[in-house]
Amino acid sequence: MKKFKVVGSLSLIQKIILIILPVLVVILSMGIGRMFISPVEVLKSAFEKFGYDYVVNSQTEIVLWTIRFPRILLALLVGAGLSVAGCAFQSLFSNPLATPDTLGVASGASFGAALGILLGFKLIGIQFCALCFGIIAVLLTYISGTGKSNNMNTIVLAGIMIGSLFSALVSFVKFVADTETQLPAITYWLMGSLGSASYKTLLLGAPFIIVGIFVLYLLRWRLNILMLSDDEAKSSGTNINLLRGITIIAATMVTGSCVSMCGQVGWVGLIIPHMCRMKFGNNHLALVPASISIGAIFMVVVDTIARSLVATEIPISILTAIIGAPFFITLMRRSGGWQL
Repeated sequence: MKKFKVVGSLSLIQKIILIILPVLVVILSMGIGRMFISPVEVLKSAFEKFGYDYVVNSQTEIVLWTIRFPRILLALLVGAGLSVAGCAFQSLFSNPLATPDTLGVASGASFGAALGILLGFKLIGIQFCALCFGIIAVLLTYISGTGKSNNMNTIVLAGIMIGSLFSALVSFVKFVADTETQLPAITYWLMGSLGSASYKTLLLGAPFIIVGIFVLYLLRWRLNILMLSDDEAKSSGTNINLLRGITIIAATMVTGSCVSMCGQVGWVGLIIPHMCRMKFGNNHLALVPASISIGAIFMVVVDTIARSLVATEIPISILTAIIGAPFFITLMRRSGGWQL
């Protein structure tokens, strides 16, 4: 019996590459920093965790597994989550400029975090507050954008409106914050950083990201239908409203949790899906797994540069824009632009 390859799906070699590359990048990034650790030492330390008899310096163990690994794990989750959320929203709204913040979730989460800092909450409290307000922002967008027409464009406009509202509230919180302590903390948090990553903070936010990514991965077979008109989608036997609702909930969970743990990280949810479209095409069978893998790699590389390039850590959102924008422009010029 001949085996037929599904049109638009990944080949076996592409699947292997997309699985191995993140692992290699993680091994290399764990050794890079103010204290350099060779990849061999990283592997020895990893094998020791599984019971192999290797002698590793205790200081190296602390640097690798207490300081760097939680941060790299967060970078993997944030990169994969924002990329697949951006991919889902671009298909949902048939808009190449759609981002994970299209429905205002990032602005709402940013206000929640700023409010938590203003009220003097600890890190877990700030994270929980950000996640709650991210969900509130999406609920307000849904209430504002669903009326008689129930048009997706109306929801996009509502998301812009709610996002602007919460951005104004963030500005108000910064205005009333203490200029010596609270205002610098709010400003730096809004720039995005993975420096506060720990196993404790991951316990609160990581499950939402993992579940959201898993749901969108399972729906990759049907995400192509989102770009069709309502009549065409219904003729295929798909409950288009249910599919849209699940997609929005999953992408919102991912985005809200990412922002709650590391602040606003721009460009990732915009450029990575487009890069994957240029390479793998528009079929979500290939697009979703590719976005997850390449988004994770991109975020780990950017965070490694942010924490090791200079003595002071560079905010993530600055680097994603500086690295992402020129690279994205070059890709567009070579490929003749983008399209859905």
